[in-house]
Amino acid sequence: MKESNPQLINGVPVIGIVIVSHSRRLAEGVRELALQMVQGHVPIAIAAGIDDPANPLGTDAMQVYEAIASVYSDDGVLVLMDLGSAFMSAEMALEFLPSEQQQHIYLCAAPLVEGAIAAVVAAASSSDIQRVITEAQGALVAKATQLGLDESHLSLVISEEPMINDKGHTSQIRLTVSNRFGLHARPAAQFVSCAARFQSQIQVRNITKGSEFVRADSINQVAMLGVRQGDEIVITATGSDAEEALAALQTLITSNFGEDNTPPHHPITPSPHLPIAPSPHLPTSLQGIPASPGIAI
Repeated sequence: MKESNPQLINGVPVIGIVIVSHSRRLAEGVRELALQMVQGHVPIAIAAGIDDPANPLGTDAMQVYEAIASVYSDDGVLVLMDLGSAFMSAEMALEFLPSEQQQHIYLCAAPLVEGAIAAVVAAASSSDIQRVITEAQGALVAKATQLGLDESHLSLVISEEPMINDKGHTSQIRLTVSNRFGLHARPAAQFVSCAARFQSQIQVRNITKGSEFVRADSINQVAMLGVRQGDEIVITATGSDAEEALAALQTLITSNFGEDNTPPHHPITPSPHLPIAPSPHLPTSLQGIPASPGIAI
């Protein structure tokens, strides 16, 4: 195992992420999706599949060990797994590590896809390992909320209330989100990353949907707001750099997060499988000659 290898962003260590899956394609897809959220600023390694062309699905403890080594930092490595035997391979991989390094590796019960996205966004925001774990394990709450489901059964979720800080001046802005898809995955990640850059406590609520204030530096809490195009939001900031933070967030939102806001033009062409409406110049009923007594259906 190599020595401590912290990955730095502007001098701040970043948590390493390891994705363990039975399928290499699945792991590569999850890594690609997660890195899109943070533009590649978080070290992510995968340990997936086995070296058997006839039966490539499976996990290998040595692969997991090597993946952990490639992103290791004393600030922590979060390991996400897909199925039960992936957990066993991850546990075996820990046995290859020196005891003083094992304590910095965290096997996480979060869902693989949602957990990976939440974890990398938190890690890119310079959160500590406990915060990254909290975000990963709470990743299903946003989906359950948007589907209108009762998320109380998600026992692994660590609930968080918005931070309360009475120190400093509080400022707020009120904006309408005009981005075509609202705060979907990538804009939400940009919003959270922007908010996390500042010392001030920043909160946001969706006025249109009547939501409560949530932490602006939590991808899960921002996702729960369900912000769509045309929704009006309020952002508050409390602290020494509150005005600067609000200005940065306003610029991000009014620029539509750098996305093209022009609806795509898809010309409608008749499908050959759809019935064609009768021509107004043709009779709308058919007449025939009865072949035998009875009732026409």
